[in-house]
Amino acid sequence: MKALCDVRDYMTLAQSRVPRMFFQYADSGSWTQSTYKRNESDFEDILFRQRVAVDMSNRSLESTLAGQKASMPVALAPIGMLGMQHANGEILAAKAAEKAGIPFTLSTMSIASIEDVAANTEKPFWFQLYVMKDKVFAGNLIDRAKAAGCSALVLTLDLQILGQRHNDIRNGLSAPPRFTPNHLWQVMTRPRWALGMLGTRRHTFGNIVGHASSVTDLSSLSSWTAEQFDPKLNWEDVAWIKERWGGKLILKGIMDAEDAKFAVNTGADVIVVSNHGGRQLDGAPSSITALPQIVDAVGDKIEIHIDGGVRSGQDVLRAICLGADGVWLGRAYVYGLGARGEAGVSEVLEIVRKELDTTMALCGERLIENVGPHNLYMQRN
Repeated sequence: MKALCDVRDYMTLAQSRVPRMFFQYADSGSWTQSTYKRNESDFEDILFRQRVAVDMSNRSLESTLAGQKASMPVALAPIGMLGMQHANGEILAAKAAEKAGIPFTLSTMSIASIEDVAANTEKPFWFQLYVMKDKVFAGNLIDRAKAAGCSALVLTLDLQILGQRHNDIRNGLSAPPRFTPNHLWQVMTRPRWALGMLGTRRHTFGNIVGHASSVTDLSSLSSWTAEQFDPKLNWEDVAWIKERWGGKLILKGIMDAEDAKFAVNTGADVIVVSNHGGRQLDGAPSSITALPQIVDAVGDKIEIHIDGGVRSGQDVLRAICLGADGVWLGRAYVYGLGARGEAGVSEVLEIVRKELDTTMALCGERLIENVGPHNLYMQRN
């Protein structure tokens, strides 16, 4: 096997090891995928100022994210069905994040449950909430996250209406996979993945089955989830959630300065500039393009994080230079997980850390807290 030096090396390896339906679930966007592609490509237009003859000893990437100390300004984003990228995926990714000294975020639509992840990890993690029509279930999710010791609640605001993802429809996606000839073929051609799945009991949505009213198996789960995303979600619901939760609240899905101001008024602790990885509104700007106007509008009032298209430590630094306080990795660590399990996530995080540290040094900075727009090369007409 060739040396794995770059996040894209892990993407290639993951693609060869994860069944197509699950790899494409994580690695595709909605409709034409223009926003998904723009998320990544727009980082390339942001250039650094190279500085020389500066003392670069004693560098530090240490940061604080939502009141939590972190070894670098990076968190792992919530990914639905992470346990279908690799057996026990949520637990393995959480353990890798623990070792790296950064936060991990568990999705409502995870395979391993909140309690399962808490029982298999040592440090508090963040929990991401989708608000369902079933408010009793949503409230119970909040209470379960609180009981598990989660240190922040992440409320995703941009999934009231599901964007259409063509690959999921073509693949007939489900968890666990359906037993059609096509799905069986996908599994049989990924023997390493299949053996891992045979060795775990975690095959379905652990936060939902057995917890939501009337959901006891996969057949009832499918009909329940199709009806449950709440199109009525609004800012008043955020107030209810904040009161019920009582801890650090992160609002994810902010792409507009006006919405950022509304978010500040809720009393949330953090907002995440995010277009859901290009999986919702196709034709929207990239997250990194939207970031500066949001920083200008509310950067002095609330902590700002960003996700979408981050594939390197250099991308992390670009976002920090433009005013982000934290940067979330999504697909980048999913590639590591699909390629090599927990070790792959750890390796991807180390690649990101080294790229971030080296680039910061070549820009003439020793401390991540000191970087800013002055480290970017502004072309003059």
